Amino acid sequence: MSERYFNREEAEELLPEIRRSLEKARLEKKSIDHLDQELARASARIMVLGGSVPPYAELVRKKGERDGMVSRLEEMVNHIQESGCVVKDIDEGLVDFPALRDGREIFLCWKLGEQRIEYWHGIEEGFAGRKPIDAKPEDDSPALQ
Repeated sequence: MSERYFNREEAEELLPEIRRSLEKARLEKKSIDHLDQELARASARIMVLGGSVPPYAELVRKKGERDGMVSRLEEMVNHIQESGCVVKDIDEGLVDFPALRDGREIFLCWKLGEQRIEYWHGIEEGFAGRKPIDAKPEDDSPALQ
């Protein structure tokens, strides 16, 4: 059970701030991914070259830079999640908001680029199980509260 449940309007009020924070987090993650690729290439060169002396100072500097980026990314994600929502995927820009639908716990589902929250899914379903909020309720689609 969640500590907080959102209705659609409450969740949408947070979207401008979440959008800004998520865009910054995505940029930071891209930088981390790029640095990871550089470090992997350097590691592969060391393995191939065998006895040569690798540029340790540069590798240590890059590793420290990466560690700082990871810390900043974690802070960004924590800042977003402090509002009560859940960051599901930084690369895709997926954020879920705990909500209740006919007394059942669900997630309101939002993806970066969407103007408003128009989908929901069950706790176990994930993004692939998204359903339109405004669709007529069916037997297995309880009404949003």
